[in-house]
Amino acid sequence: MTERNHEAEHGSGSRTPDAWLGLGSNMGRRARMLAEALSALEAHEGLELGAASSVYETDPVGVTDQPAFLNMVARFRCTLTPPGLLEAVRAVEAKLGRVRTMRWGPRTIDVDVLLIGGLRVQTDELTVPHPELTRRQFVLVPLAEIAPELSLPDGRTAAELADPGGEAVRRLGTLDELLRRERR
Repeated sequence: MTERNHEAEHGSGSRTPDAWLGLGSNMGRRARMLAEALSALEAHEGLELGAASSVYETDPVGVTDQPAFLNMVARFRCTLTPPGLLEAVRAVEAKLGRVRTMRWGPRTIDVDVLLIGGLRVQTDELTVPHPELTRRQFVLVPLAEIAPELSLPDGRTAAELADPGGEAVRRLGTLDELLRRERR
């Protein structure tokens, strides 16, 4: 997406769009990884944390012979271009030891760009809205927690699509609660 298209979508004086990010970890100290990812993202110029969901434990998708994931969703005020946001996300993943070896395999941290305001982006590197957004309960349930009325690409809301009991999505508590338990 070019900067010109970005301005056409938002106008030159429009408010800063929200970037919705899905975070997951299933290796090491999972809650600590989520906290470090949020902190690193918030420290990045052009990103300001607005809200974060509780943490949910979920069964792996795709490659099922691996540990369960901790997942959450966060909303950031974002002044970055879509490629700039992807660069920031990948830098945070690399900083936290993410190595891309197997699709859907175990990972220290995974940060997915779910939505950026109302933008639609289709490049070799980035697709927004995330193509699996409306099919992943491990994203929909935490998204519905912090933005139940958020309209998704198909016109339904996060709350309409979320099914907290349907796909082994277990709420564990807030990130702070999990970090306190992890220290014990």
